[in-house]
Amino acid sequence: MGDRRSGGTLIRGGHVLTSAEPAEITDGAVRVVGDRIDEVGSWSDLSTRFGDDAVTGGPHDIVTPGFVNTHGHFSEALVAGIAEHCTLWEWLQEVIFAINPFLTSEMAHVGTMLAGIQMLRSGITTASDMFVCAPVGGPVTPGVVRGLDEIGLRGDVSFGAGDRGPASIEMVMAEHEALREAADASRLTRFRVGVAALSAQSDELLSRSAELAVTSGRGTHIHLQEVREEVTDTRNLYGVTPIAHCEQVGTFGAPTLAAHCVWVDASDREILAANGVGVAHNPVSNMILASGVCPVPDLRRLDVPVGIGVDGAASNDGQNFLEAMKLAVLMQRLDHLQATALSARDGFRMATIEGARALRLDAEVGSLEPGKAADIVVFDGGGPALANVHDPYQKVAYCSSPADVKDVWVAGERSVAGGEVTRVDVAEVVARSRELSRTLAADAGLGHLSILA
Repeated sequence: MGDRRSGGTLIRGGHVLTSAEPAEITDGAVRVVGDRIDEVGSWSDLSTRFGDDAVTGGPHDIVTPGFVNTHGHFSEALVAGIAEHCTLWEWLQEVIFAINPFLTSEMAHVGTMLAGIQMLRSGITTASDMFVCAPVGGPVTPGVVRGLDEIGLRGDVSFGAGDRGPASIEMVMAEHEALREAADASRLTRFRVGVAALSAQSDELLSRSAELAVTSGRGTHIHLQEVREEVTDTRNLYGVTPIAHCEQVGTFGAPTLAAHCVWVDASDREILAANGVGVAHNPVSNMILASGVCPVPDLRRLDVPVGIGVDGAASNDGQNFLEAMKLAVLMQRLDHLQATALSARDGFRMATIEGARALRLDAEVGSLEPGKAADIVVFDGGGPALANVHDPYQKVAYCSSPADVKDVWVAGERSVAGGEVTRVDVAEVVARSRELSRTLAADAGLGHLSILA
């Protein structure tokens, strides 16, 4: 807890949604001291006891924990909005494999800021990212850490490694180490071992990835069973599903975050539950790439923690977490043809504490509780979207947009104030991204997909 002798800040809300107990405080406040939450309670109590504190927020605002984006790809930030005609495997061939060898550390840096600004504006305070590239010319992914630090966004970062392309195993392991060193030197970023997919790694690299995840103590971030073809391909090679294969080779020996998990049967779901694997549900990209529907209610019934991800900027194609939260709920209602399949409160918990649990970060973020990191979002109750709050959960999950995000605090510092990012010049980031995007499209031969080439 914070030092009560130090000055603090009171963040007031007509509704404070904690993702803890009590779940909601009407006319409440969160007290922040330094980078920590000191107290959460009623406005009348905290304002009386800490009358010298700075005050922000207001009686009509909604205060929430910062949102946890459990899966994304800053590597796609410069190629958003192309190849809509492709399903996943076609899109990988058309776009991702084409750009991988040409991504640079500068592209990682600027692309992370470009996508990260959009994330912050939609209330994301923690971004779990897998940067997919072929580091044939030296380390690339440290640029992600620089970008996150520059804009003030917490990161759980990985390199989406594969050696069935231009990168050798030695290049892959060197990239992991470069990213780990950069993350260890950052105040806000944590390293994780990335596995792009089983199909992208040789058996030797998959074994070494699992070993590194265990020995480093950082865990694994992997795509699993996003499309039916992936399941069929792995069955043909190994006789089991990708999830069962990961269990057999020891991938789940370290804390694991599995992205997508769309084509999972009952046996797969039980393996995930037995191994404590977290799942990142990416509803928008699953729809854009026609991948299918993740069985979120079935997973959650087994106590598998399911978070929400915006996925990559080229497979979503936006980075709007509020849109992803809304569609995470609505997709289940449509799939089940049942209005009770998933609720706004379910979606909100997936966006906060459940996403944090999927990342094994729930002791640090995901809820408004004393001692936790001061990662906080303030929704503006002065605008038309949130003018009349009958149910604050439905207002946040269904009615809000980035235009309603007023302030975003990460580790006790405002990364967004009055709807604008505080640490970088947005126009400058946008201008830098344009030249890099044109270069990448030209080098990768995306002229048949992009007018920028």
